[in-house]
Amino acid sequence: MSNGLEIDVMRESASSVVTILKSLANADRLLILCHLAHEELNVSQIEEKTQINQPTLSQQLMMLRKGDVVSTRRDGKQIYYSIKDEKLVVVLKTLYDLYCPKA
Repeated sequence: MSNGLEIDVMRESASSVVTILKSLANADRLLILCHLAHEELNVSQIEEKTQINQPTLSQQLMMLRKGDVVSTRRDGKQIYYSIKDEKLVVVLKTLYDLYCPKA
């Protein structure tokens, strides 16, 4: 970081960055977001891929919706989730590269 930091610009961005970081600060939400970084999924698919039980999954999805991190799309009775901001996908991919062992 340089000494010429634009504090006003940083203040404007800080709130959204804090929201993103809070969404990543829970193991279940992090797993959900990692899967959503690859594709849009419905609740059943998320449950199957993450092995998170339904009550906990519903709670964590609600937190992600409240934080405005995910968007939803209804198709009949199914609700599909996707990540709202592509910048979060970049953050998730970076975390994966740094912390997940290579196959």
